[in-house]
Amino acid sequence: MANTIVYSAHAPAPIGPYSQAIQAGNTIYVSGQIALDSDTGQLVGEGDVAQETHQVMRNLQAVLEAAGCSLRDVVKCSIFVKDLGNFGLINEIYGSYFSADYAPARETVEVSRLPKDVQVEISCVAVKS
Repeated sequence: MANTIVYSAHAPAPIGPYSQAIQAGNTIYVSGQIALDSDTGQLVGEGDVAQETHQVMRNLQAVLEAAGCSLRDVVKCSIFVKDLGNFGLINEIYGSYFSADYAPARETVEVSRLPKDVQVEISCVAVKS
């Protein structure tokens, strides 16, 4: 089975040797998204974890749509945060994108540093129905 690169012009272009996502069979592996605006390439809401989290979720949605999926197809998320003290706010915003009847599995991990010194990065795995 060949892997297929997934690309969306509505999400930030990769800033390194990776793809926005890879489709292997019916599974979509979406690379970690940060709060970059796809039109300008600039960070959205620098230092404002709420604005950053919303932009990250919009970027994930754009990549998933390019793969023919939606957040409803997500089975697993990984959230990386610079300060776990922001977990409550990030969790509230993240939760606004998922209904309880299809909320994916996930982990949240505090890290010392993220690309471009953002506050939050989220990756996900989705399965096409």
